[in-house]
Amino acid sequence: MPAIFESLPGIEVPVGAIAKSLAQMWASSAADGRPAPEADDAKATQVNFVLHLGLNATPEDAVAQFATVTQFSQRYPSRIVVLCPRHTDVEGCEMRAKIFGECFLGRSKSDKRCVEFVMLSYSRAARPFLENQLSICLSTDLPLYYWAHRFSASGRLADYRYLLGRAKRVMIDSAIAPADAFTYPWPNPNALRDLVYSRLLPVRQSIGQFLSSYVPALLAAELQEVVVAHDLERAAEGRVLLAWLRRRLAACGAAVERVRFQNARLANDAGGSLAVRLGYGAAKKSFAWTGDLRSGAASFAADFSGARTTLAAGVSLLTPEAALSEAMFF
Repeated sequence: MPAIFESLPGIEVPVGAIAKSLAQMWASSAADGRPAPEADDAKATQVNFVLHLGLNATPEDAVAQFATVTQFSQRYPSRIVVLCPRHTDVEGCEMRAKIFGECFLGRSKSDKRCVEFVMLSYSRAARPFLENQLSICLSTDLPLYYWAHRFSASGRLADYRYLLGRAKRVMIDSAIAPADAFTYPWPNPNALRDLVYSRLLPVRQSIGQFLSSYVPALLAAELQEVVVAHDLERAAEGRVLLAWLRRRLAACGAAVERVRFQNARLANDAGGSLAVRLGYGAAKKSFAWTGDLRSGAASFAADFSGARTTLAAGVSLLTPEAALSEAMFF
């Protein structure tokens, strides 16, 4: 199986000549008539972005995440560094580099957005020198965002305190992160963002907008049970959605310490991907929502005032690149 570093696009260059090689790459692109940054906006990037491909990432997975970051950068021009730790150590402090650049044209020639990639492959022995190389690759006057993808253990990231401490946001995906990802003592826990929560934005908005048509006290009174059911593939989304409902219902005045919150599996023949049910002590109070992410169809059924309401709606998750921007900026 090829290493992650080899699976990513780009031109291999000497580690000590990354900046010079990037300049030569853009000069060659301009000479060939391909889109390239103008001389006065060659540094017009908006963010520093570090994608750290952990030891659990495969070459196919790495290529998919590379594409996600590329799509993200079409909206937010970025200097992107991709860290590729080696699975098997090699002798000496080996570090290899690749560069890759691409410009995207908008509706006019003046609407040109360019992205620069630097891929760094490093051995365990070279790990102590990584911060020095990163400081050269990143723009010091731009905010830093750090995405730790498929890391094998939270403790392994302790070696990257430079990134964890400096990053404005640290993104992880709790669907694939180690179990202790949210209990680990991160250097800056307020910077941590879960991509599962970000992906759920359309679902949270849809349910929240529907329930906002009722008085909060009506939603909270006599609430006894909150159940979020999910299919096999959406266990993380079910868990995160249940935690969000707990916070929002508490904000409505519900005595959540006396409410039973349950995360359950959908029956095999139930269909759908996610479902929410609020159970009340009052006989004429109920709320249910179901959503099928495969078909994009959802439905509401509620009775809070003696008149039953049903509504068909759509359902989706954010695209990976949109979830990134949601986690980073909101």
